[in-house]
Amino acid sequence: MMTDPTSSRRWLLGALAGVGALALTRWAVRAAADDFSFEGRTVLLTGGSRGLGLALARRLAAEGARLALVARDPAELARAAQELTAAGATVRHYPADLTDPTARETLVRQVAQDLGPVDVLLHNAGVIQVSPLDNLSADDYARAMQIHFEAPLHLMRLLVPTMRQRGAGRVVNIASLGGKVAVPHMAAYSASKFALVGLGEAWATELAGTGVRVTTICPGLLRTGSVRQAQMKGHHAAEYRWFKLAAGLPLLTMSAEDAAADILAAARRGTPVAVLGWPAQLLSALHGLAPAATVRLLGGVNRLLPPPAPDGEANPVRRGADVESPATTNVFTTLTERAAARLNERG
Repeated sequence: MMTDPTSSRRWLLGALAGVGALALTRWAVRAAADDFSFEGRTVLLTGGSRGLGLALARRLAAEGARLALVARDPAELARAAQELTAAGATVRHYPADLTDPTARETLVRQVAQDLGPVDVLLHNAGVIQVSPLDNLSADDYARAMQIHFEAPLHLMRLLVPTMRQRGAGRVVNIASLGGKVAVPHMAAYSASKFALVGLGEAWATELAGTGVRVTTICPGLLRTGSVRQAQMKGHHAAEYRWFKLAAGLPLLTMSAEDAAADILAAARRGTPVAVLGWPAQLLSALHGLAPAATVRLLGGVNRLLPPPAPDGEANPVRRGADVESPATTNVFTTLTERAAARLNERG
């Protein structure tokens, strides 16, 4: 079978034009980004007491930011704040439930009084839910949407107007690869992260030219130790076993410290969307080029995961830490265990 030379040339020219357009877009984004520094800035960091949030807090403290740390657990917050203060950082910590509208408004008002107007909103708070579809309830979806979509939306509504008045600011929302590609046994998590990705991209588009940059971060699997806090449903021990193993593999995962460095670099540049880690970038690109094939591929992965538990939506939630066993503490999970000890995830 002969190939039409004209068609081949057109295909080649089209491919080259696409590559050129991508390079030009990347250059334009970098050129348009102002030289934003975190030094002396007030940063409101949600989920800042452990895991990726603590890694971000340490790096921001080293860069001279004034930190307002927010989380639900007062004891975890106190430990994180004590460590950062001992290192010379300016830190205030605020226990708060970000799904509560009154708590959000009180938080924003108190941070402004204590540290000055918020220059950077970094929303990292979240909940990891691992469950077969049949064991998820409507409340599980609602909870995911409250923390992953509604909380950042309303914090942005509270904070962005004053950033616009000052002509500068950064909003950074930590989404997930699961907000680009639906991950098996994480339906509620993925649905809410998809919503967060759409929210961030929409605001980034409409705030262009105001001096306020919105960055949506989509990491792949990170070694943060946060698997211990993940909410398991279904056959709890079996679900935790596969998830913890996947979250600690050295070639397929990224350290929290490396992720924190990349996140803050993207925030400085004002990059609208950043996918972290080559496995996440590869899967995201595959989904963009061939979404139907990607969904079918992940459907095959789903068949390798544990079946639903027979009690359906009535299945209780258990933390990963509560179903630890010799099968989940071994040579393959060493990096996860080290990350948990390093990032205040032992509670």
